[in-house]
Amino acid sequence: MSFSRRQFIKTAGLVTIGSTLPEISVLGSNAVWTSNSNTLKVGLIGCGDRGTAAAGEALNADPNVVLTAMADAFDDRLQSSYKILKEKYKDRVQVPKENQFVGLDAYQKLIDTDVDVVLLVAPTAFRPDHFEAAVKANKHIFAEKPYGVDAPGLRRVMAASEEAKSKNLSIVSGFCWRYHFPKRETYKRVLNGQIGNILTAETTYNTGELWYKERQKGWTDMQYKLRNWYYYNWLSGDHIVEQAIHSLDMLQWAMGDVAPVSVVGSGGRQKRTDPKFGNIYDHFALTYTYPSGAKAYFSCRQQANTIPSYALELVGSDGDCIIDNRTGLHEIVGRKPWKYEDDTKFTDENAYKKTNERSMYQQEHDELFASIRANKPMNDGEWMTRSNLVALAGRMAGYTGQEVSIEAALASEEVLFPNNMSWDTKYDIPIAVPGITKLA
Repeated sequence: MSFSRRQFIKTAGLVTIGSTLPEISVLGSNAVWTSNSNTLKVGLIGCGDRGTAAAGEALNADPNVVLTAMADAFDDRLQSSYKILKEKYKDRVQVPKENQFVGLDAYQKLIDTDVDVVLLVAPTAFRPDHFEAAVKANKHIFAEKPYGVDAPGLRRVMAASEEAKSKNLSIVSGFCWRYHFPKRETYKRVLNGQIGNILTAETTYNTGELWYKERQKGWTDMQYKLRNWYYYNWLSGDHIVEQAIHSLDMLQWAMGDVAPVSVVGSGGRQKRTDPKFGNIYDHFALTYTYPSGAKAYFSCRQQANTIPSYALELVGSDGDCIIDNRTGLHEIVGRKPWKYEDDTKFTDENAYKKTNERSMYQQEHDELFASIRANKPMNDGEWMTRSNLVALAGRMAGYTGQEVSIEAALASEEVLFPNNMSWDTKYDIPIAVPGITKLA
């Protein structure tokens, strides 16, 4: 796989199809809507909060889109999502009972319907199966990050992404910062050399703890774990892959999407040690080395009552670039200073609602549906899977305490997700111990 900067600029682009989007008038909640020959049918796989939001964004992206199928492992989540979407979008949600699919095989039943676009928002471990099936069935795809909990799964998504190109299918990634206007303006300048050659970088994703769902009577062990999928690396990839990967993607973007050579560092469980938190770590601290010799220092943490940080700082030969997602700061200092002047508009979803701008989450879908309408497929597959690989390599370095090359990470044959999983499957992976756990 080529990691050239030229190819990145050509494919990712600094002027996107979204800049030529027509003005979209979203139908009001009381409007009567009927389908026609130009209607795009959407199917939602994964009906949690993020999936529900993604379905709404798909419906907002184009006035002639309808949701016709939904799938989830759990019926209660599907019904909750359906109720929310139906109340808001009325006749544009046309999901009869026969198109409400529940169970571990629900995704395939949905893909076998006549939907044109699928939204893949189930837990990470299922992404390779869902992604491959969608490409095989010639569906356009919105795929929430990340894309694999292990290298074998990620390689499958890489291959399917290439197949999608040959089929002229659009693939849009859930790496939302790539669709964030202030960052596009900032990265345009960084990639055009405004801070010179990048010498060092630092990026963080330090935050608090997340949700936990108590075991309910009647749940099997697998149902309980899937309800709490975030805390098992074989379902989520660990928090470096599932959440902190956003900061690694920001780093990758700044480095022209060139893969690092290697990574070394540490990680562990200091605070989140209760067995209910499965087998994932609560912190990582890593150093990535890039082909240019540049060093990138990355840290992430999920610990309650600790100071947050969600930022990227680039030190270049001609200046520095600072991005702080908590304050909205996007600034270049040095020989050619520059600052994005409307930062405060883009710090959260509520800020978007007070402006005429579309949120980065909405922008993802705007550009996906515009590409389909224009018959100009867009494909985020190469860079989105590379960012996932960088996160996997970092996790491997933290788990083993060894230096891990990007080639070794990609070639790993370790499979975390069990084959032929059912609700009666009992499955665990021991907590990794640096210096004892081996790179597989």
